[in-house]
Amino acid sequence: MPAKAVRRVAVTGATGFIGRRLLPQLADAGWDLRILVRRDPADRLWGDLDIEVVQGDLLDAAAVGRLVDGADAVVHLAGLIKAARREHYLHANRDGTRSLARAVAATSAHLLLVSSLAAREPELSDYAASKHAAEQAAIEVLGRRLSVLRPPAVYGPGDRETLAFFRMAALPWVPVLGDPAARTAVIHVDDLCAALVGMLEQPVSGVIETASDARPDGYRWSEIMAAAAAAIGARPRAYVPLPRPLLRAIAAAGDFGRLIGRPNMFSSDKLRELSHLDWSVPAHERLHLPGWAPRYELQAGFEDAVRAYRGAGWLPG
Repeated sequence: MPAKAVRRVAVTGATGFIGRRLLPQLADAGWDLRILVRRDPADRLWGDLDIEVVQGDLLDAAAVGRLVDGADAVVHLAGLIKAARREHYLHANRDGTRSLARAVAATSAHLLLVSSLAAREPELSDYAASKHAAEQAAIEVLGRRLSVLRPPAVYGPGDRETLAFFRMAALPWVPVLGDPAARTAVIHVDDLCAALVGMLEQPVSGVIETASDARPDGYRWSEIMAAAAAAIGARPRAYVPLPRPLLRAIAAAGDFGRLIGRPNMFSSDKLRELSHLDWSVPAHERLHLPGWAPRYELQAGFEDAVRAYRGAGWLPG
């Protein structure tokens, strides 16, 4: 019998929240795995998966060249989500993406850039601006030799950023951070990973699309917090929109942290993102991928995340 053709995928950001869930799905789909990391990852992340490791970072041209050499596809997940300065975001997200795109341009590989729905509104925050700039850098280098997926809010097992919402949902009076009229699309991490695997199987060049759950019109923040409370078995007395002056004061503390080089996730930038009224996904932006559909609706997805949080000891049982 003829030898089975090897399909190799190179992945950046493999040790992050999404990457940790993506690699097993890629292996199940028959891809050989190669990843770029700054240091050798612990084996426990992926059990018995056979992974080729390239050590270095995105601005290390030699390491990036080794990463993509002979690869059939490249998935770019790596990115900076909090930083003290706008230039730090741009250096990591825009310049790192440009470096990777230049390496891919010297191969026949297809680049799948995992961006963010925030890139649709680059004026809202330094992070959003850097993700939009990263998309533009990849397009300038590769033209139509790439596809871009902009996930909305991603949640699920292993995500420490959304863990805070479940902790808030345990309070008697649950704070609602976003504008009560705002709508936010979401997606479970495993549904996102399934979409990424599907996009590698059926690459479409030159597209920018968004994958969400079965509610692309999104959820109100009160719905999100109510689902989080139900997932942990809490019965709050009420859901309370926080006054804007209080939110601005909390954001100002985050801004000060950025000033002294200690960034956190909540700042004026993040407040503008949370306050944006429309993070829904209109029909013309939705992912069109035959054979793919999200499995998790919000409540079931939150319950899945809570089981994992409790298993890891991140939430009380």
